[in-house]
Amino acid sequence: MASFRLNRLFNPASGRALDVAVDHGFFGEPSFLGGIERMSHVLDVLVEANPDAVQLTMGQAAKLQSRPGRHKPALVMRTDVANVYGNPLDEHIFSHHLPHAIEEAVRLDAVAVCANLMQLPGRPEIREANILSIMELRREATRFGMPLMIEPLVMQDNAAAGGGYMVDGDLDKIVALVRQAAELGADLIKADPCDDIAQYHRVIEVADGVPVLVRGGGRVDDRTLLERTARVLDAGASGIVYGRNVVQHENPAGITAALMGILHDGLSVDAALALVSEDAR
Repeated sequence: MASFRLNRLFNPASGRALDVAVDHGFFGEPSFLGGIERMSHVLDVLVEANPDAVQLTMGQAAKLQSRPGRHKPALVMRTDVANVYGNPLDEHIFSHHLPHAIEEAVRLDAVAVCANLMQLPGRPEIREANILSIMELRREATRFGMPLMIEPLVMQDNAAAGGGYMVDGDLDKIVALVRQAAELGADLIKADPCDDIAQYHRVIEVADGVPVLVRGGGRVDDRTLLERTARVLDAGASGIVYGRNVVQHENPAGITAALMGILHDGLSVDAALALVSEDAR
């Protein structure tokens, strides 16, 4: 039954999806608000750009779903909140999922919900908290036919990252955590790119049929972003979940058009880059 909702996430021709994540305000970090200070304006831009989905929190989802008409991005709802990104970190680190998250997602007509599975060096209690959340979410998601997207995050030691935890691109660690996400019953997996993109097929293989959508991470230049996108798709990824690389772009509509061109129309990187400039005119 969960597949019924996923029919609204994945493009029927390409079988792929672009989910633009704008749930960063949930984590309470001032530095995360760049480009998304006025969410109503952000959603005006994104609805016009028309990616396949927008990832929002329960508190912001109504700003998308209250808009009239059928032709707008689908909603993916973030279900958990944590304080692992602070610089400096708080003394007490936590991660909690929302009570009744699945019921809220049903009421808000989401196509999927998203929850973290974090591996933080020296903090196994956070991974335990995530696993407990995922098990509870899995139970309710099955009951209501709501697809569950699990987000395996392998993080560097906070000292190496200069304060808050940052992504670790170690392929072996990513593969192991992606496999755990599959074992926990993920309908979708939102995974990091690895340091050596040529080996990304290993992530797809270990997911073994669970669609993998690749995270975007920090801002990079357009060519780097589009080339990486093409390579993970060639490796077998079913889509991408990009946030800052879209909403902090000087031309969000143009970069969305470029990404959608690669995802759904098989455009080359050069042809997709031309769309960024074309849309800016």
